[in-house]
Amino acid sequence: MKGLEIEAIYENGALKLPRPLPLSDGQAVMIVIQPPGGIVGRGYGLLQSTRSPDDLQQIALDPELGILESP
Repeated sequence: MKGLEIEAIYENGALKLPRPLPLSDGQAVMIVIQPPGGIVGRGYGLLQSTRSPDDLQQIALDPELGILESP
């Protein structure tokens, strides 16, 4: 299975999902918590680049450049 991105709401100590996930019972997953808006702006300055945070965000979110599109 390729990666899955889904929004959730944190409420009373649990993440509430809008729909069931296509997973088997007992299947292990890796969870990355990322607030809306992405992490590029907070990471700006860690990369050696002359591009603006907006340019880096656009590059990071471009589906043609995504890690899931790599062979």
